[in-house]
Parts: sequence; C-alpha cells; structure tokens
Amino acid sequence: MSGLPVARILVDSPLPQLDQHFDYRVPEALDAAAAPGVRVRVPLRAGGRIATGWVIERVERSEFRGDLSDVVDVVSDVPVLAPDVWRLARAAADRAAGNASDILRLAIPSRYVRAEQAWRNAEADPGPLPAAAPAVEGYEPGRVERGIAAGERMVLAADARPVQLGSGTWVGAWARTVAQAAAHALAHDRSSIVAVPDYRDQEQLEAALAEVVDARRILRTDARQTGPARFRAFLEAMGDHARIVIGSRSTVYAPAARLGLIVVVDDGDGSHAEPLAPGVHSRDAALIRQEQSGAAMVFLGHSRSVEVQRLVGLGWVHEVPLRRGSRPRVVLTEQQAAPDSGGARIPSAAWREAQEAVSAGPVLVQVARPGHTPMLVCDRCREPARCAACGGALVVPRSGGPASCALCGTSAAGWRCPVCEATAMRAAVVGASRTAEELGRAFPRTRVVVSDGERPIQRVGPESGLVVATRGAEPVADGGYRAVLLLDGERMLLRESLRVAEDCLRWWSNAAALAAPGAPVFLVGVGGAVGGALATWRQADWAAEELETRRALRFPPAVRMASVVSTPERLGAALERIREAPGVDVLGPTPAGEGLDRAVVRFGYSVGAEVAQRLKAEAIRAATERRRPVGGRRAGRAVVRVRMDDPELP
Repeated sequence: MSGLPVARILVDSPLPQLDQHFDYRVPEALDAAAAPGVRVRVPLRAGGRIATGWVIERVERSEFRGDLSDVVDVVSDVPVLAPDVWRLARAAADRAAGNASDILRLAIPSRYVRAEQAWRNAEADPGPLPAAAPAVEGYEPGRVERGIAAGERMVLAADARPVQLGSGTWVGAWARTVAQAAAHALAHDRSSIVAVPDYRDQEQLEAALAEVVDARRILRTDARQTGPARFRAFLEAMGDHARIVIGSRSTVYAPAARLGLIVVVDDGDGSHAEPLAPGVHSRDAALIRQEQSGAAMVFLGHSRSVEVQRLVGLGWVHEVPLRRGSRPRVVLTEQQAAPDSGGARIPSAAWREAQEAVSAGPVLVQVARPGHTPMLVCDRCREPARCAACGGALVVPRSGGPASCALCGTSAAGWRCPVCEATAMRAAVVGASRTAEELGRAFPRTRVVVSDGERPIQRVGPESGLVVATRGAEPVADGGYRAVLLLDGERMLLRESLRVAEDCLRWWSNAAALAAPGAPVFLVGVGGAVGGALATWRQADWAAEELETRRALRFPPAVRMASVVSTPERLGAALERIREAPGVDVLGPTPAGEGLDRAVVRFGYSVGAEVAQRLKAEAIRAATERRRPVGGRRAGRAVVRVRMDDPELP
C-alpha cells in the first residue's frame, strides 16, 4: 500500500454497478486541488478508459488491499458538489433505486472555463438584504412568517386573480405571495429555492421579486439560459451570501447558503416530473431536502395535487387557508336551466357573455389541442380516421385544405371507414387554429390571438380581443380577462390516465385564475364532481375524495408503484426476489415490445426503502452477470430497467 493520500470518488456513469465509492491515490501534485466536491478525471480498469467523477471525501488510507490507481487530473479546483447537495442526491437516488451520478448530472451544470474565470476574477456584488421583512398577504397575519421561521411544511391555496405590480406589470397573485415569502426569509439572511413549472412562471416570479428585494439577490437557473450564464449563476449560488434561486424542476438541487425556504409551485404540473433516470419528481426531492436541511417547505397552487393532499391527511404538511382573496365566478353550462340543443360547442349563454365582454377587454378561450383539426373521425360511427397506407391519424393541416396523414403525408382522398364503410369524416376535436378562424368569422372586427406550444405568447394588453390558447399556454392579460371560456372539457376528460380529472381541474383552475375579479368563467359540457369542485372552488375537498377512491383501489399515491422491464427469464427471477419483501404484490408481467416484458410492483411507503434496495440489486445483478452466447454470437447482458413512481402508471 502506498503512503499517498486517498480520495473516495463517485464515477459519473449510468451503470448501476458503478454507483458506489471507489478509492484512488492522489498524487502529490494534485493533493491541494483534489478536495472534496471537485471534479476529477480517473481511470477505469475496464478498457483503460478515463472517466469523470466527483471527490466525495478524503481519507488517510484505503480499506482496499490491492493496488490503487492514481487520479489522472483535477478538472477544476472549484468544489462544485456541495455536501448538502451530495446528501440530497444520494438519498433521492436510493429512494428511486437509481444512480446518484444521474442526479448530479442534472444538479451540476457543465463547466465553462471562461465563466468560471470571470467568476473568480470578479465575484458579483449580491446587494443588500431587505431592510424589513414584508408581510405575506392574504393569510392569517403572521401565520406564514411563523411557519418559515419554524421550518414548517405548509400548503397554501393561491389567491386566484391577477395583480398589478408597482412597475405596472401584471402577474398572477401567486407570484406576489411567493415573492413575499422568499423576501421574508431573505430579510433574515436565509436563502430560498423556488421551483416553478416553466419559464413563463419564472418571469412572473422574477418580476414580483424585483419589487421586494434587490435584483442582485435573485439567481435564475433554467434551460433557456446559455450554458455559460447557467454555470455562472450556479457558481454564484455556491457562495456564502443568502440568495433567492428560482428555476424549473432541477432547481431543487441548487446550492444555497443557509437554506431557509423551499417552494414548489403547482407541483401537480407534469413539468415537475423528471423524464431522465432515475426520474425523481421535484416534489419528492424538495421534501427530502427539507427534512435534511430543516428549512421551511411551501406548496402553493390554485389546485391541490392528490400527493400533497395525502401529506396533509398524515399531518406531515399543514394547511394554511386563504383568508383574503378572490375566487373566480365559475358557471357550469351543464347546469343551465335551458341547455342548448344540438350540443353547441359554445353555449348561447357563454356566447352572449363573450360578445359583451369582448367590447370591454380581452376574452380567453381555452381549447384542448393546437392545430387546425387535430383529430378526424367517421361521421357515422365515430371510428377514428386512420391512414390506409401506414395507420397514422388523419388530420387537417394548420393551413387548411384536404385531410392527410400526420405521419406519412398521404392524402385522405378516397378514405372509407373500415367499420361502417362510410366515406364522410368529421372533426372530433377542433384545434386552436380552427377555433380562431371560426371565432374570427363570428367576431369580424375583433382581434384574435392564438397562443400554443409552437407560438407561445406570455402576455396580452387590456385591449379588446379574443385569445385562443391551448391548456397551459394561456398568456397573462393586463387587468385580467373579462370572460373565460373553457372548451373541450369532455374530450380532455377522455384521456386514458389515472390523473386525467386531477390534471383537468388544475388546467381549468389555472385558466380561471387569469380572469378579472367578478368576470364569468364558463366550463362547457362538464358537470359531476370535478365540475362542482371548480364551480365551488373546493379543489382540496375534491383531492381528498379522490385520494380515498385511490386508497380503496390501491392506486398511487395511496401506495407506491414501480415498473420493471426486462427479458421474461430475467424479469421472472427478479420478481421472485422482490416478492419476498412484506406487503408487495406484482401486477403482470405483460409484453413491452422488443422481446421484453414489463411488471408493475405495488408496495406501501413503509417498505419503500427495502423494495428500492432490492430493485437496485436486481439491476446490478443483471448488469454484471453474463448471458450464454446464442447462435455463435457474442454474449450480452440482460438489463433490468426500473422506474419508481412511474408517472405512466397505471
């Protein structure tokens, strides 16, 4: 054994068998630079490859009795991996049966030498702390502030209206609430981390924060930034000054000095679900970090997710009711005394209100899909219209004209229904472009604006006009919308998903919150429990009832689920070992394509750590054991793919 000091290093690799510490000798030339938290380059014995890794800790000697390899190089002597971020990444990866290096790849941006050098040469002036802590308006006086000071976990119902800032900018009232809470923490020299769904929410929040804190204390980290700008913001967040760090889902892993508050806005939004392995939801990562750091935790939104409602029921998260705020005036067209005949897409009452409201300002029309006529069906039997050549969906192009295949572009001329042999098609769902055209003809002297994923618009002025937007792409209107029409509700609810009603309630609630106080909000064609929850603005009660339903069916979040995909032989062996854990049941397996099977493992929260450990062990076992050669071909490996809390289930 050498007398050189030893570094324990986590290698950046997606291979599950490498998700552990490896000891390397530190040459004397690198001894000062190879401190805990820095990036290094190290050799891997397999194939003589060089890999990147992070120094987790330094020790005097290694427990390994063989010869150690030397650290090749130190990428940078800046310790980019803070100890609290490492603890979070390790805990989140273990909970998700994944690799910590996969999470660190999301948490730590790529290095840019010039940005690092500029940061070294001129550390940014953070500006002064707020002289006084602003009050968080709308709730019991001092209630939120006391919760922040005590490190409490809270869920706040957002004030459902737009508000005007001192700069003249209009934002959702939720942004002002978050800004006031973060400014309160900053006034006490504590950092805040705020995760929002997307960049439009970030810009509203940034505008609200600029009203109450020095702009130099705000750090924005998101994918829309250039690489150097994002890396520079990350480096500044590592400093000793309290900051307010805002961004999307990966922001929960940002370094922050003296962390005092973590906020997750609209946690039910799909943007908070991480698609990359190991797929840790920002809500779960934030809860782990809150427990590790003792910082306060705030969930805020117009509609409550069932996951947060479960935590409220357990007493783990405390509900803070809104005392002073606005509630939209929602009208259910299904409950009209004289409903329209023929199933009009826009009922007469909503049409009349829109005609009156558009003369006073903007009117929002929410639709389900972008495009012109995204979905065509048989006019007689309603069978979806498919291309005869490839089976793709037949659609009408955005520019109009005859229908064609969305996949191969083949014309739909001569189409015949395979079920009833009818030759006529009709639109099952009308897109934003088609809706805008129809409304433009109905309101010939009115400006019509379309906002969707391809052409997003962030805000509109107070001028008269119609704004047709897909769900989630609704711009903020100065002064609020004078009326809101929520169309295609029935078709939104037809999506095959356990969360479809929860998602729809959230989409509709967020759109309704953009209305001016007192303006009518029409939900077209939807009644029942979800429509009643929107009309009475009792989304939390609906979430509680939905949780009870899922508990009876043993669906998430009443229980946890994981999907396991592998070859039939390997999957069967893995499931036998997983069934040994208490309270575990397996659904399937079912074919997953390409010769693979998929099984769903269902288990309680109390055995989650054990199940995750067993699943991780199976992934390692499959990755390290060789398969027998088949037909003279080279032996391969049977991979076990695990996704804990898979959002696609059930």
